[in-house]
Amino acid sequence: MATSPLVLGPMLRHVDETSASVWVETRAGCRVSVSAGGRSWQARTFVAHGHHYALVEVDGLEPGSTQPYEVEIDGASVWPEPDSAYPPSAISTLMPRRPLRMAFGSCRTSVAHDRSGNRTHGVDSLRAFALAVAAGRDIRPDLLLFLGDQVYADSTTSQMQEFIRSRRDIHEGPGTELKDFEEYAHLYQLAWSDEANRWLLSCVPTAMIVDDHDIRDDWNASLDWKRRMEATSWWQGRIVAGLASYWVYQHLGNLSPAERAADPLWRRIGEYDGAEELDLTDPLDEFADRADKEPASHRWSYCRDFGDVRLIVVDSRAARDLTPSARGLLDAQELAWFDDQMHGGFRHVLVACSLPFLLPIGLHHVEAWDEAIAQGARGRPAAWLGERLRQAVDLEHWAAFQNSFQAVARMAMEVADGERGPSPLTVTFLSGDVHFSYLAEVQRDGGARILQAVCSPVRNPLPRFIRWFAVATSYGVATPLGAAAARSVKVPDPPFRWNTVKGPWFDNNLALLQDGPDGLTMTWHTGVVHGGDELHPRLEEVASVTVPVKRDAELSA
Repeated sequence: MATSPLVLGPMLRHVDETSASVWVETRAGCRVSVSAGGRSWQARTFVAHGHHYALVEVDGLEPGSTQPYEVEIDGASVWPEPDSAYPPSAISTLMPRRPLRMAFGSCRTSVAHDRSGNRTHGVDSLRAFALAVAAGRDIRPDLLLFLGDQVYADSTTSQMQEFIRSRRDIHEGPGTELKDFEEYAHLYQLAWSDEANRWLLSCVPTAMIVDDHDIRDDWNASLDWKRRMEATSWWQGRIVAGLASYWVYQHLGNLSPAERAADPLWRRIGEYDGAEELDLTDPLDEFADRADKEPASHRWSYCRDFGDVRLIVVDSRAARDLTPSARGLLDAQELAWFDDQMHGGFRHVLVACSLPFLLPIGLHHVEAWDEAIAQGARGRPAAWLGERLRQAVDLEHWAAFQNSFQAVARMAMEVADGERGPSPLTVTFLSGDVHFSYLAEVQRDGGARILQAVCSPVRNPLPRFIRWFAVATSYGVATPLGAAAARSVKVPDPPFRWNTVKGPWFDNNLALLQDGPDGLTMTWHTGVVHGGDELHPRLEEVASVTVPVKRDAELSA
């Protein structure tokens, strides 16, 4: 069987009412065409580190329309694949005033979908979701939002390690972790080439944001962590490769046509008219190096409005200020941008961030206490211990950046109270990262509801003994003990209290958010194998919660 000239994709990325973006990786330089409804759109590939990519901008579509599409490379049809078991891939544009339906989740490892892979990593909930959509189940979302750890650069599978060993000595740094762009490219191929997921990604628009494992565990946890990484022989190559590949594989497709037009790298692609394929390798690496060293030079965050729902997707990793005197999860420039996006006048304001804004409150207090200790509240010996603890057990969420937490909490309350325009029904934070799922709500007597919904992992469950540790440090007696510890080092109290109203649960999950006349409904789904059929898991509901329109109504589950 001949090898397809298409390596990855097509992936349907940014879609609005009249346009769509189709991303591909190809085996060689070529011209890529997307055809739908009797029309065709084209783009030339560009090359980065020997890999070839194109993003085709499809425009002039009708709002609320659905058009099957085909992909050609240099005039030869490459998608749909012959004898595909899946329905034709189609572009569905947004319909004005149609209520938003969006799926979200984070943390997905790429292992086989056989019995062995399912035993060690659980059923891939994304794949179970894809099979259910392909079978005609009425759950197809307008957007699939990946909230970080789309790939694991630091915790590689045996299949990825086999590729690494074919290139270099795995006993030299960085060992089994990724080293360069070539290894990232192979990791993305492992993550996105399964036939069911590939089909889903070809017909459901996707948006993404980076988290630590896309680069390395605890990425930018503290200045101490950053200095320790920079002292290694391999970190500079890793961070440049990680951010460069992130721009190509994830970030580029997050942008609207207007936002891409303002991106210097994309302008270079669009303006190029040379006879040979544009080689973006050096400019891309220079950009990635600058983005790491000067975070204010590029913004990974973005904002999209879906009718009367605003979605703000926040980068909580690359935009940090690690200076001890100005420590922030968002630096001053990023915080100002976020402040500009946070206003009312929408039915719902959704704030998507890889890290939960509202952790279980016991864990919140522990992280706030540890930040104060690590910053010297109990002297230098205690600060050393606090820093070691922070890195050992990942105490580096919003709670561990109290300046940022307090600032964003105030913004959320101002939006919810109608101080930044008409009050929405909810201000809802959407997150992943922690490898357990839950829904929390701020305790309020009036105004919009402030919620935290977490869906994690998509496929990477916690070992059972660590699950008990997560519960013990988050709930029950941990809450008053954590609060007392935080007060002992003068951590300011949160401006509000919150509690978990659903969860936690530890299944591999993909969540579906649906706005409707009764309120905001969120449903968590997992894949379950029946009758030993590992390759065709059924999508089953884990939990469902409706946040009613009326403020005084109770959560119905």
